[in-house]
Amino acid sequence: MIEKTSEPDGRKVISVALNANFFFERAVRSLDRFQYEKALKNFRKAVEYEPENPVNHCNMAGILSEMGNYEASNAVLAHVLDKVDPSMTECHFYMANNFANMENFEEAERSLVTYLEEDVNGEFLAESEELMELLHYELDRPVSLHRIRSREGAVEHDRARSLLEEGKFPEAVRLLEEITQGTPDFLAARNNLALAYFYMGRFGKAKECIAQVLEQEPGNLHALCNMAIFLQYEGDRNTLEGLLLRLEVTVPFHREHVFKLATTMGILGRHRIAYGHFRRLLRGGDIGGDAGLYHYCAAAACNSGLRKEAERCWLQASKLDPASVVPRFFLNLLQQSAAEGLDMPPVSYNYQLPFQEQLKQWKANKGSFAEQVRANPLLRSSFFWALRYGDDSLKQQVTEALGWLGDEELVQALKELLNEQAQGGRLEEAGLPRLHKLIGGEPEKDLRPESKERLPRG
Repeated sequence: MIEKTSEPDGRKVISVALNANFFFERAVRSLDRFQYEKALKNFRKAVEYEPENPVNHCNMAGILSEMGNYEASNAVLAHVLDKVDPSMTECHFYMANNFANMENFEEAERSLVTYLEEDVNGEFLAESEELMELLHYELDRPVSLHRIRSREGAVEHDRARSLLEEGKFPEAVRLLEEITQGTPDFLAARNNLALAYFYMGRFGKAKECIAQVLEQEPGNLHALCNMAIFLQYEGDRNTLEGLLLRLEVTVPFHREHVFKLATTMGILGRHRIAYGHFRRLLRGGDIGGDAGLYHYCAAAACNSGLRKEAERCWLQASKLDPASVVPRFFLNLLQQSAAEGLDMPPVSYNYQLPFQEQLKQWKANKGSFAEQVRANPLLRSSFFWALRYGDDSLKQQVTEALGWLGDEELVQALKELLNEQAQGGRLEEAGLPRLHKLIGGEPEKDLRPESKERLPRG
């Protein structure tokens, strides 16, 4: 906090409260400019002010690793495990990478095995497999690994993730519920179950799942990000602000976490912070050819008022994906708003046209509409959201559009929705009879119980 005070002679003196957040913000600014020495200096000061906060230590370890100072990075990570937070098993994975970069493959193997045998979440399983292949080659023998703690139920979990990606949310929920009941400490599965509930609009069940994850692992970044999004949709601003303060000062070590945090900040309206994280991902180079990522960065820039940066990103997305109309649509919108002196409307991070714009186009080509909905889980999820939470006009448009589809998965989801609406929802005025007709016949009596008691929404 900065305060202005007056000296007796009338001069203004600015008093700066030096704390961990102050030095963290300075470090992030230096990091954005690739001034690693300055960033490291400020992260060290943040550690001095909050020595019990493991995030500050890991931020410092990450900078040291990026600078090539792997021994110092591992010393910091070892301190986190020994003195600050022994439950942060991901530190073993970071140490394994540092040892590999130092060509100390025996120590890399020991750290990697420790990570795989102790970590219950398994967020870095794919990366661990790549590192195991490298160690196998360098050591000329397989890695000495007895078990992977997070792989219990892994085959089923992979199937459930595929169902989520395909937009088959009810089926994914059933499978993930079985996995989490049989393996309660399978946190990745519980996180995905929360997302499946969320995509179907079942806020209460989604929050319950995330709370269970955080009870077992309070620092789980995926769960923290998901919880923040859930709190925003619930309108719990007080709880959300406290969580946002924690997320805003987090600099993830791994690229997957950077992407998760960037998209979360965008959804929560912290667009400038999201833009900084997306820029880090693009500068990394290994996924710099992804048109979708350039769109995310453009959306964050545009929503932050950085029109030139947004234009550059959409131009690059258009070059990488010339067949897509999405970059061209937003470039045209950007140019029109500039010519007319108007502000840009908020831009969605989804790499697709705005929902209303899609409906207009699909009315002219219903066959294309059906194909895209079946292939795109984001579009399928948008229908569930629109039916539950859209205004009456949007619900009418969606129920009309659903009449163009013949999709068993959507029909099953609609049956569940009708059952919930029969307990006291407002969809009746906005298309409930039409939905009943879509799934076949008139409303059934068992969907409309005699009791007027409203059941809590899951």
